[in-house]
Amino acid sequence: MDNIWDYFKNLFHKAEQSSPSQPLIHEMISRTPEEQEDYQHWKNTMVCRRLMDWLNSQYAIYRVAPRDIDEAVDFLDTPSSKGFVIHFNKTRYSKRDVTHFFDFLKEQVLALDYRSQISDLRTYNRPSWVETVERHYLKPSPRIRTEPEKDGRFLQKYGNIMIEMELRNDQVFNLRFRATSYKDSLFKEAREFEELMQGIMG
Repeated sequence: MDNIWDYFKNLFHKAEQSSPSQPLIHEMISRTPEEQEDYQHWKNTMVCRRLMDWLNSQYAIYRVAPRDIDEAVDFLDTPSSKGFVIHFNKTRYSKRDVTHFFDFLKEQVLALDYRSQISDLRTYNRPSWVETVERHYLKPSPRIRTEPEKDGRFLQKYGNIMIEMELRNDQVFNLRFRATSYKDSLFKEAREFEELMQGIMG
């Protein structure tokens, strides 16, 4: 009993101390066989297709009339980072749908000659909610990194890709997708984000 009490005291102490560098919980993402089977089914549903079609159309609108996009999405465009955030708290999609979409985006990126660097989750104690961030971090496959027959610089394809799903009190808040490239003489210019979007849209 004393050991259990010590465990809970320690857990609450860690909750009070949780910070970006010290989350309350940090573990690797693991999907059960049932979740994996459900995901395989979900990929062939109209929900998946509708989400992809909506994101594709919003990106097309953003490129010609940025102010006309849906309030549930924003796009990021800086010299080193490009991406989007979907504010799922403003939609009716379920946690199941968003979790599968989160994993689906990872699968689509892997098909573009990327490899998974890490998939983990971190939980933090915030003043008004418990925040959980699930993260897929992907890098270009090592075999495409250099072109020794040309100038020897590193290839970065679209850059390193981070996909994050944020939950507040176990309810999906948003999903962030970001490609970050290096602006350095050691690296060739990253390929266009539009091409990456076309790639993940299938």
